[in-house]
Amino acid sequence: METSHAAEILAALGHESRLAIFRLLVEAGRNGMNASAAAEKLGLPQATLSFHLSHLSRVGLIKGKRESRFIHYSAECSTMDALIAFLTSDGCEDRSGLARRPGFDVTKNHRTKKSNP
Repeated sequence: METSHAAEILAALGHESRLAIFRLLVEAGRNGMNASAAAEKLGLPQATLSFHLSHLSRVGLIKGKRESRFIHYSAECSTMDALIAFLTSDGCEDRSGLARRPGFDVTKNHRTKKSNP
């Protein structure tokens, strides 16, 4: 990941509403949710939500998939994984933080499947 792209992603997440939208879509999982449901859940006007969805999509944090007359948005976890790997690539592998978080391997730059205990 290039530094300029990482900066764009971080700037996008630096806005309270966009961060809330991204977290909501992460919580929604692979199926995501449509814009109307997201607007209702977050208490945002539809036009405001649309503006923020566009910004998040532009930096690659979310994607939209048209289903009938609705667009279902979902988080692009691979983009977040790449950002975390970029941010931690020069040292966090040796520490007890992110590199040891279940389901995430900084050295491989992707999520691993969680094993069932």
